[in-house]
Amino acid sequence: MLAEADGTVPHGSDSSMRTSNINNNINPDSSILISRMADVVIPYSSEVPCDNNGQRMWWAFLASSMVTFFGGLFIILLWRTLKYLWTVCCHCNIKNKEAQKVNNPANNQAADRAPKGPDEKEEAPANEVGWMTSVKDWAGVMISAQTLTGRVLVVLVFALSIGALGIYFIDSSDPIESCQNFYKDFTLQIDMAFNVFFLLYFGLRFIAANDKLWFWLEVNSVVDFFTVPPVFVSVYLNRSWLGLRFLRALRLIQFSEILQFLNILKTSNSIKLVNLCSIFISTWLTAAGFIHLVENSGDPWENFQNSQSLSYWECVYLLMVTMSTVGYGDVYARTTLGRLFMVFFILGGLAMFASYVPEIIELIGNRKKYGGSYSAVNGRKHIVVCGHITLESVSNFLKDFLHKDRDDVNVEIVFLHNISPNLELEALFKRHFTQVEFYQGSVLNPHDLARVKIESADACLILANKYCADPDAEDASNIMRVISIKNYHPKIRIITQMLQYHNKAHLLNIPSWNWKEGDDAICLAELKAGFIAQSCLAQGLSTMLANLFSMRSFIEIEEDTWQKYYLEGVANEMYTEYLSSAFVGLSFPMVCELCYVKLKLLLIAIEFKSEQRESRLVYILINPGNHVKLQEGTLGFFIASDAKEVKRAFFYCKACHDDITDPKRIKKCGCKRPKMSVYKRMKLACCFDCGRSEQDCSCMSGSVHSNMDTLQRAYPLSSVSVHDCATTLRAFEDEHPSTLSPKKKQRNGGMRNSPNCSPKMMSRHDPLLIPGNEQIENMDMNVKRYDSTGMFHWCPSKDIEKVILTRSEASMTVLSGHVVVCIFGDVTSALVGLRNLVMPLRASNFHYHELKPIVFVGSLDYLRREWETLHNFPKVSILPGTPLSRADLRAVNINLCDMCVILSANQNNIEDASLQDKECILATLNIKSMQFDDSIGVLQANSQGFTPPGMDRSSPDSSPVHGFVRQASVTTGSNIPIITELVNDSNVQFLDQDDDDDPDTELYLTQPFACGTAFAVSVLDSLMSATYFNDNILTLIRTLVTGGATPELEGLLAEENALRGGYSTPQTLANRDRCRVAQLALYDGPFADLGDGGCYGDLFCKALKTYNMLCFGIYRLRDAHLGAPSQCTKRYVITNPPYEFELVPTDLIFCLMQFDHNAGQSRTSLSHSSHSSHSSSKKSSSVHSIPPSNRQNRSSKTRESREKQNATRMNRMGQEKKWFTDEPENAYPRNIQIKPMSTHMANQVNQYKSTSSLIPPIREVEDEC
Repeated sequence: MLAEADGTVPHGSDSSMRTSNINNNINPDSSILISRMADVVIPYSSEVPCDNNGQRMWWAFLASSMVTFFGGLFIILLWRTLKYLWTVCCHCNIKNKEAQKVNNPANNQAADRAPKGPDEKEEAPANEVGWMTSVKDWAGVMISAQTLTGRVLVVLVFALSIGALGIYFIDSSDPIESCQNFYKDFTLQIDMAFNVFFLLYFGLRFIAANDKLWFWLEVNSVVDFFTVPPVFVSVYLNRSWLGLRFLRALRLIQFSEILQFLNILKTSNSIKLVNLCSIFISTWLTAAGFIHLVENSGDPWENFQNSQSLSYWECVYLLMVTMSTVGYGDVYARTTLGRLFMVFFILGGLAMFASYVPEIIELIGNRKKYGGSYSAVNGRKHIVVCGHITLESVSNFLKDFLHKDRDDVNVEIVFLHNISPNLELEALFKRHFTQVEFYQGSVLNPHDLARVKIESADACLILANKYCADPDAEDASNIMRVISIKNYHPKIRIITQMLQYHNKAHLLNIPSWNWKEGDDAICLAELKAGFIAQSCLAQGLSTMLANLFSMRSFIEIEEDTWQKYYLEGVANEMYTEYLSSAFVGLSFPMVCELCYVKLKLLLIAIEFKSEQRESRLVYILINPGNHVKLQEGTLGFFIASDAKEVKRAFFYCKACHDDITDPKRIKKCGCKRPKMSVYKRMKLACCFDCGRSEQDCSCMSGSVHSNMDTLQRAYPLSSVSVHDCATTLRAFEDEHPSTLSPKKKQRNGGMRNSPNCSPKMMSRHDPLLIPGNEQIENMDMNVKRYDSTGMFHWCPSKDIEKVILTRSEASMTVLSGHVVVCIFGDVTSALVGLRNLVMPLRASNFHYHELKPIVFVGSLDYLRREWETLHNFPKVSILPGTPLSRADLRAVNINLCDMCVILSANQNNIEDASLQDKECILATLNIKSMQFDDSIGVLQANSQGFTPPGMDRSSPDSSPVHGFVRQASVTTGSNIPIITELVNDSNVQFLDQDDDDDPDTELYLTQPFACGTAFAVSVLDSLMSATYFNDNILTLIRTLVTGGATPELEGLLAEENALRGGYSTPQTLANRDRCRVAQLALYDGPFADLGDGGCYGDLFCKALKTYNMLCFGIYRLRDAHLGAPSQCTKRYVITNPPYEFELVPTDLIFCLMQFDHNAGQSRTSLSHSSHSSHSSSKKSSSVHSIPPSNRQNRSSKTRESREKQNATRMNRMGQEKKWFTDEPENAYPRNIQIKPMSTHMANQVNQYKSTSSLIPPIREVEDEC
């Protein structure tokens, strides 16, 4: 009811009386009724029955909320009290009954046996769930976010709460209390609907609450008490009171929970940030609402006369300046309630402002700057680079990947790493912002993989930390990255770096890992050891190969210094390009010569695709020889200085470019030649071979022209033709069938008198077509001399104790022409992987007598750990000691070695980068400071039989044609060939004391690296980008440096972790027929005339035509350009010199030699000749000497037949070529297993005998280990 000053009017009085009273008191100029007291202004409308005296009813709204709250609280407490009393009483009765049962057990038993009366009810099951519990569980599910309905309900309640808060903001512009008609006030209707929903939700929450008391005191419950009941009072009284509706702002505290339910917030930082912001804002808005209420209402005890008109947003402003302790004073509280509230609010608000705001700013500032998502660009590929992302690794990668010599790199690089970049790395990204983007995240997180669009990436590159202390742990991390990426997108191409070779086997366990689809693992330990091993065969080769696959810019030097020629070669890189159809039908040496002379390109290999439908394998043939004929679409591997230069091989047209002398003018021509027929290709190749024009060539008669179709059917042209062109054409003229027997091939000149023609596709020699008893003996005896793949020499596993040499034994065994490996390591050191160093030195394309003995000098404890991977290789010895001991070095005759390799397994265990290579540097300087006697001169003066191998000028092995260089007398350690492995590139300055290298000079510009005496693993970083642009490059490099490691071999090593011996079969023996790297001397031999002032191009053509040797570089004395004699023996590398480059007699030429089947004959080494003097030494004789008993076990018949055959071979060869002398018989006893000959073997032998008189004898017999 409404209270008036002079009486009361019941609420239910007549409406006409109320209307008349209101009309009588209306001011005609205003619709506002001013009471007599002039202290309260209550706006009302004439259509709404309201108190004409303007008396306020705020206490009714407040009372509804207070009664609801305290009434419910009283009922809950009363219920709890009654329940407690009931529980206590019942508990006492139960205790008394239990005590009676304990005191009278006999009565209890009698009572239990007595039958129960029909009126006694059975006790209900204790586990039965009542309906109240079911309702409670249902309500709990409804208000929780565990189900879709619950999530929808929770989100809806929050949204309606924010909507109710918005209505409050709208109504705050009106007076605090006013008369409103519910049926005409739209906002009141909406607010009523919201509060009805809140009331229902409150009931669900109450039912689901386990503790009703705590539920009643919750913040959300208090908000409902002071906001829901006043709305119903407003409808009843037709009066609106703004009141405590501002408490709806407290619902903002649940904002983070709602976002978590919607899976919008997932990280702890984002959740914390939203929590802080929601608490701060809700507290701020709620306090502003209270100030707005009391300041616009006034103090009740002051009869509301001290009120002031403030808008809600002015109160928000007041609270902010108060919390921030600024207090401008333009707005302040006038009421006592307002000031009292401000006193307490300053205490809490100031503390909240001082703690929350800095934390919010910190979270916002620490928010991931690189936390966005990559947006793919149409028409532009992108790659993802992850793993070890540092300034050094990224700069090296970008420098090579974005090199200007690459032809238009339209690839965007996306780096993904879980640590934000530092300032230097960030600056590097900004310098390449057009092609580089960085995102913070982990490849182990699928969400981050989705951010960088890994499913649409062209490839994913994983970098490894080459300097980590635990290589196995680093490899395990990268393998997990591969698993995560392949699990997210199995089709993605992955190129990853691996540190240890044995960890590559784990990649094969990943089902989606497929090297045939472009997945590659670049094993740094394998390639590093392979590069060093190739330097043992041809010193300086590691530098040349490292420069070939690294992108280097050309640096022009005017002065005539060794750096000028070295840097000209450094500018060359390795590229691939498809060969023009003008080369179709030509042999590989012809194409190679034409490319070098005409196009100024060096072709070193081609890609061969098997024509067998069941295999469809792709091979890379390195300098395959003249038996290879090119077909359409052959991919070539070139050495050139620019990708644009290689395009000449694709654009070359004989009709348009035949008379062009400047290779730069060879560009895409306008003519479109018709596809050359098979007959035309053969004729062109034949005419090119015989050196005549097409009109003058008499290779064909006129009858051939009329039978073109027959020729094409009879002789389809393949990428590797087994006949040369003239033979094929003559065969067609003689009307031979499409397949010729071996005899008819010989009669028509199908096989040249050269070891370079072959009736096989992949081999120039079919072992079944080789005369002599050795081949049949090899097959029948089933002796294992090679591994199961035929790529490496093999011997039965040996115990490490049998290969250990003492210092005295090593001194007695006069070693020479060997490889000394100085290794630093102990029991705790990480394994270097010495097998990768030994495998290239035991490749099967070397004959047994050509294998260099290997002597390891180092800790025996460490070598025992490595021996498991070395026990199947022949000619391996161990001298326990230390590389820093000169006595140990003299014992192994380090002055007579072909190469000294210095390695360390302790490099990554030192934090100081400058000290990582201290052991290798000390060992290098120790060797260089040693002095020796003229051992070679003494040996030559004493006895020719004691001359170490390779030292005799008259020895056929020393012939420069076969790549062997005579060793000069070494009297000082500085002349010993050494290659030192370094971890830190800057430490290269300590290896040579006479150079002028600056510490900041790049590694490839330093003298030790240019000379091939230093190698660092950092040069292998370029292989990542090189492999991405052309995966065949990695295959070619691995083929060159590993000695023939294949994916099949890796699979076998993954199974057994050791090489497995295999019987010699035609297939495995054919695998020996592959080229190898050697060094060609110019001071003697058939090229001596070119050594003094000749042109490199003439040497290139002569070596290619005469011996099928492909030259690709020079190893020149450092001071050779001075023209005067010099004491310096240092040499440097010149890669791919131009045609007119002048040669000097002291030059050594890098070349790719063909495998020589006729060289399977041995030299007599020092230990072989003196086995009688050292037979007392059991270990020494087992390694280097031949026991006399071995020869006595041979049958005289076999010996006589071999001697007769050797004589026949030498008579046939004459004096044109000097081959090696006969290879020694097996150095160790062996058990021969005689097996019956199968029918297939008999047929092969008959075929073999039918051609024995027509093919030059070529031996395949090798001494077993």
